[in-house]
Amino acid sequence: MELRQHGGDEIMTQKSFKKFYKNIKDKLKSQNAGAFKTLSPVLIWMTLFFVVPIIMVIIVSFLTRGQYGGIDYKFTLDNYIKLFNPLYVEILIKSLIIALLTTLICLFLGYPFAYFIARSKKKYRHVLILLIILPFWTNSLVRTYAWIILLRTEGIINTYLIKFGIINTPIKLLYNNAAVMIGMVYMMFPFMVLPLYSSIEKLDSSLLEAASDLGATPRKVFSKVILPLTKPGIMSGCLLVFVPTLGYFFIPDLLGGSKVVLLSNLIKNQFLSARNWPFGSAISVVLIIIMFIMIGLYLKLGGNKKDMEVL
Repeated sequence: MELRQHGGDEIMTQKSFKKFYKNIKDKLKSQNAGAFKTLSPVLIWMTLFFVVPIIMVIIVSFLTRGQYGGIDYKFTLDNYIKLFNPLYVEILIKSLIIALLTTLICLFLGYPFAYFIARSKKKYRHVLILLIILPFWTNSLVRTYAWIILLRTEGIINTYLIKFGIINTPIKLLYNNAAVMIGMVYMMFPFMVLPLYSSIEKLDSSLLEAASDLGATPRKVFSKVILPLTKPGIMSGCLLVFVPTLGYFFIPDLLGGSKVVLLSNLIKNQFLSARNWPFGSAISVVLIIIMFIMIGLYLKLGGNKKDMEVL
């Protein structure tokens, strides 16, 4: 009787386990279905406005320019071969250098600024963050034209420099690489400060106090404790500045004029002025590849999507 009872208990246990497993399976299915329903609008949006346009650009980059503009549906690699022309190689290198310098300047200016905000009293932090975000409420073109008023030959800066006797003749501040850099740094500065602020704010002050108590100098505390712990914010800020800098075409157009040609306004000129859509698409593909390389490096070096949350 005991053996029979023991066997019955074992059968009941197996049935209970199967029932429990089935319940878990059903729950997972319902959760997956719910997640799919929630994410489906995002997936549709990403497919229509991100994946499809990229595929279209890649396809067009292998086609031929029509005689009077437009597209001739003949396969060719000439658009990519043309990119190896020294003129376009020079533009690519120049674009990367300006993007890199803009990123470094934003980092060196933005880090102390973000540190100051993160270490200020809580009641002042929101106001300081608001001052960083405030320029976003104004159209970027309007802000760029404001820089033209400041930098032009008869602009505010030259006028006051001459008035105070610092210079005799106006300095050429506009339509050069320096003007483009100033515009880029001004536009991208908040994208560096906000991720840095997010990382610095999360720092455990007890670690800094412990390092100081153990005899570490302020320089060592910064290099051995603060800097490594804020590395995710630095990486996020650099990515958020470097990639968009390559794509901003109106700043080189307005502040650089015809003398500064970067990848971004070269693409714009190919689509709108030269009406060479296949070649413009080929340059766009190069820009997309650079973007994916940067994102890949960011993830490989230990980046996290959460670190890119700027607010």
